Amino acid sequence: MTLKIVYKICCGIDVHKTFVVTCIASINPKGVTTYQSHRFSIYTKGLKDLLQWLLPHNSRDVFMETIGKYWTFVFNVLGNDYTIVLAHPKYVKAIHGKKTDKKNAKWIADLFKHDLAAESFMHLLTSASSMISCAIVSN
Repeated sequence: MTLKIVYKICCGIDVHKTFVVTCIASINPKGVTTYQSHRFSIYTKGLKDLLQWLLPHNSRDVFMETIGKYWTFVFNVLGNDYTIVLAHPKYVKAIHGKKTDKKNAKWIADLFKHDLAAESFMHLLTSASSMISCAIVSN
């Protein structure tokens, strides 16, 4: 039995306090997954570099954990151009043994590729609060 591939090209992001590690999983016509990883600063310049890195890879779907408040920085920079799915860390954490940030980002991309992690309600709250903020500012 093989897992169904829901996203042929997607990006998993492992979020930290000062940096993010990204992994793009892309499926070739033969069904083989290739991975490309990169590390970026979580500050504005680094996240803009991430935005530029994602463009040529044609990855429009991004998946990341909602770790503390740090995911909001990534969400604010990528949210207008990409479909971002947020997941509770409890549903993403599954790697045992020798963990690295690169392995975590790959794991997150694989979970998303197969649609194996449930979306967090935090995404809905963030979207609603953004709309409310825009309404308050415009009035």
